[in-house]
Amino acid sequence: MIGRPARVTAAGAALLFVTALVLGAAFLCSNSGDAAVERARAIDTSRQVVDRAGSLLRPFPLPDGRWRLPVRLEEVDPRFVDMLLAYEDARFYTHFGIDPLAVLRASWQFAQQGRIVSGASTLTMQVARLLSPRSERTLWGKLVQMRDAVRLEIAFSKQEILELYLTLAPYGGNIEGIRAASLAWFGKEPRRLTPAETALLVALPQSPESRRPDRFSDEARASRDRVIARLTASARVTETEAGLAMAGPVPETRRPLPNHAAHLARRLAAAQPGNARVQVTVDKNLQARLENLAAERASLVGPRASLAILVADHETGEVLAEVGSAGLFADGRAGHVDMVHAVRSPGSTLKPLIYGLAFESRIAHPETLIEDRPVSFAGYRPKNFELAHQGTVTVREALQLSLNVPAVRLLEAVGPARLTARLRRAGLAPALPRHASAGLPIGLGGVGLSLDELVRLFGGIARGGEPLMLQRQLNQIAAQATAGEFLDAGASWLVAEVLLGTPPPPGRGREAIAYKTGTSYGYRDAWAIGFDGRHVIGVWVGRPDGAPLPGLTGRTAAAPVLFDVFRRLSQERVPLPPAPPGTLVANGAALPAALRRFSGDLSLGQPDVQPEAPPAIIYPPDGARVDLGLRKGAPAPPLIMKLDGGRPPFHWFADGRSLGNAQHRRTASWEPEGPGFSTLSVVDAAGEATSVTIFLE
Repeated sequence: MIGRPARVTAAGAALLFVTALVLGAAFLCSNSGDAAVERARAIDTSRQVVDRAGSLLRPFPLPDGRWRLPVRLEEVDPRFVDMLLAYEDARFYTHFGIDPLAVLRASWQFAQQGRIVSGASTLTMQVARLLSPRSERTLWGKLVQMRDAVRLEIAFSKQEILELYLTLAPYGGNIEGIRAASLAWFGKEPRRLTPAETALLVALPQSPESRRPDRFSDEARASRDRVIARLTASARVTETEAGLAMAGPVPETRRPLPNHAAHLARRLAAAQPGNARVQVTVDKNLQARLENLAAERASLVGPRASLAILVADHETGEVLAEVGSAGLFADGRAGHVDMVHAVRSPGSTLKPLIYGLAFESRIAHPETLIEDRPVSFAGYRPKNFELAHQGTVTVREALQLSLNVPAVRLLEAVGPARLTARLRRAGLAPALPRHASAGLPIGLGGVGLSLDELVRLFGGIARGGEPLMLQRQLNQIAAQATAGEFLDAGASWLVAEVLLGTPPPPGRGREAIAYKTGTSYGYRDAWAIGFDGRHVIGVWVGRPDGAPLPGLTGRTAAAPVLFDVFRRLSQERVPLPPAPPGTLVANGAALPAALRRFSGDLSLGQPDVQPEAPPAIIYPPDGARVDLGLRKGAPAPPLIMKLDGGRPPFHWFADGRSLGNAQHRRTASWEPEGPGFSTLSVVDAAGEATSVTIFLE
């Protein structure tokens, strides 16, 4: 009898408390609550760059450093939403922002126990609290939340309120929202979550800092298990699922958010500051595979080497993958430098256009004979990369073997100015030295171009001479060229047919890929650009700072990567189209007499009968610093040395020690013992000598 009045008093107090809360909320439910609605409509989320299918490539943090990704309800595992509501707000779809039954329960428990036993916040009230710049944990603060919750319920649908919660809920550190949380803790989008993952993501927002898995794994596990236990009791989770979930670990490290096509994403996002979502033509899966390939192959080249890859569909112009470096944060590789757009020497990669102009002008044909012998053009004496000459060869062989002398002969005939004009017609911007005009050296790399430009050039050849304008944003119409074709369709086809027969790189089988390699002077840049009937791919390898990499060549460093990229793109090659009407397809005997041999009657230079110049070491140059990785202690590659002039055989010395018997080749290799200064010397058959001093590191 004594206890009953106490219970009545407690019940009366609870009812009085509930009545006061409800009346207070109703009183405050005025236009003053519209501020919460305005804040809800003005939520900032992380800008994001997504691939052609809408998958996240790279998000950008908010100005204050928080990661808050936008999310729609259909993008979240339905079971997560079901378990969230069961645990946090079972009557979410029936209350008006305030749950009177929950308030009554909480008030009764408070009156009975004299302390807060359970809360009464609905998800809508939690959203109101998250939207408030200053959320006070007082009775007045609770009344304000109730007022704002009612206003939110009036302004938004239940689905929209759920999406607000899924966007704003805190998950530890600078992570907000279910998408950022799922990516950071589990490395995946929240479309499909396990019961264990779901339970942890339900528990974290209640106390995001004290339950952070990367700092307090025991607390995170305990909170996760409490959610599982409660949901098991309400039959939301089966006993079997609960056992497996509780036995599983919690993530103890935070994963980085996606960062694919980092350079492309950064460039496009910076160009469109008002666009919260940029959708690009890149394929995320292909992009990820090629980023891994670039990092792997660059590590084999050297500790400071980088690698860039560009893949495009030359029918549509859409860029399918763009790898700007071997890793944005790769140590020592200057990964922040976007080598897809860096201007470098293209080496021999312009030769196909030179030959194409000769085909178009009807002064040469793939089966035309041409001389590969020493020649002088007003003092300019081009030499082949291997320094040897092949004598009489076909134009086809000259291009496939990338012989320099025949290419310069043909360039002299068609004219360097015409070559640069056609490059510009193709949409390229060849960079020449200041105040310099186009000369013969541009055919061997004496001009600046980017990987992006070379891919457009080769893609244009694949399109029959029609300029290729690359498209990087989905559903955007690429700017169209107005100058017409830059190379005749028949000449383009002949170039492609010749390049199709280029010998494959070492260790690769012959495939239906028309490609060309290039190596810039001093082993600074290695290139490989190729295409089939559908795709065009470009690869660059080198050091972003322009330092040489001894022995780096397009054939050995870039071409194998090109073939691997084609394999990752598709196992089947799309064949090249048939020859356009009017294209002269014939063997040497069937050619017109004027095309059987390139006669050189267009002032193509005179045979080089000058006396042999004294020997000169052209690589490494005197005073050069050559990075062989010697300071790291690992086995270093040999130093490749090149000689010009002199009379063979040649005798090489390193720091006074002979490197072996005299030889006729103008190249030699040496394996230094360690870093520091070294002197390299050569003595030729006439007794002439030359030397350079270099620093090895």
